[in-house]
Amino acid sequence: MRSTIGLTAIAAAATLALTACGGSSTSGSAPQNNAPAGEGGDVTVAITADGCQPTPSSISSGTVNFKVSNKDAGAVTEAELMSGTQMLGEQENLTPGLDGGFSLELAKGDYQIYCPGAKQEKWDFHVTGQASKSWKDNPALVTATTDYGKWVLDQVNQLVTSTQTFADAVKAGDIAKAGVAYGPARVFYEKVEPVAEIWGDLDKNIDGRADDFDNPADFKGFHRIEQAVFEAKKLDGMGPVADELVANVTKLQQLVAKAGYQPAEIANGATELVDEIQKSKVTGEEERYSHIDLVDFKGNLDGSMEAFSVLLPALQRNAPDVAKTVQDRAAAVSAALKPYEQSPGYLNTGYVDYSTVTKDQQKVLSQAVNALGEAMSQVAGKVAQ
Repeated sequence: MRSTIGLTAIAAAATLALTACGGSSTSGSAPQNNAPAGEGGDVTVAITADGCQPTPSSISSGTVNFKVSNKDAGAVTEAELMSGTQMLGEQENLTPGLDGGFSLELAKGDYQIYCPGAKQEKWDFHVTGQASKSWKDNPALVTATTDYGKWVLDQVNQLVTSTQTFADAVKAGDIAKAGVAYGPARVFYEKVEPVAEIWGDLDKNIDGRADDFDNPADFKGFHRIEQAVFEAKKLDGMGPVADELVANVTKLQQLVAKAGYQPAEIANGATELVDEIQKSKVTGEEERYSHIDLVDFKGNLDGSMEAFSVLLPALQRNAPDVAKTVQDRAAAVSAALKPYEQSPGYLNTGYVDYSTVTKDQQKVLSQAVNALGEAMSQVAGKVAQ
């Protein structure tokens, strides 16, 4: 779930990234072209309480590397690249003293850098000229984006089916069946979560937690029903919530069927999924009522590694050392997760109840995940070369 939103997201379809124009001007900055034509380049985004002004504010088309840092803005922790209402890429969870970034191939157009919570939240960013080369010139990357699109659609198709099974149990008032059906639906969403984050409030409406809604009466989606099943232990009034959840995952299915992806976006999404494990799975924050956090953990890990695997042929040519490091650290995460496997496991999930995992054990998981995230964060810049 994007807590005000998720990090280095797989963002919008490549067609959106390449053709959409940004919204209304808010920064008042004049276009400046500070990079050689057709070469892209680096853009620094310093998050402050006042905003997130990009430097330079204009760059040539091509691969653009956004380097995001937060020196001392406690209430502002993320920056997003927007094209109109579509989020194309982002870095989140940057508390003071941290830095990060994301890479995208951008065509000529008007965009905005958005930092929710800042005094000035939106800043104009312009891309000029025509790129001299594109990832589409690399057959390995074309294959990667095609294969990834097919995989995402397959996962979302299964999400729709499994969510309908869950909703049917909820509407039948069968608490026990709903509890067991919850995990199988969740895993498919967790594999492709960055994709859902690009379409406005869709992710929030599917995956939002209670504290993501200003009005408690608006709380909806998976976690509203999770609360009813596992905390309240009654399903009164949950029929309409279940129907709306099915409608929203079906909407996601329709959107995904038309989407395309850039290689750097796929890599950014792989990093986001690892960050999601660290932020909301290891902490037990997401599945606070059901405690099936290890199901989500594995879903995020599998989704990240699928994104990585489609890019692996190209990455091995550009940066074999990075590829090897990611593979080794992913294996270490899997090894750290293994002690918590159980058959059939809590609620038939294949894992233990996460509430039984101690803080010291969580720390071991966190260390392995953090190492993988650091390595995975290098992939986007390498495949964009």
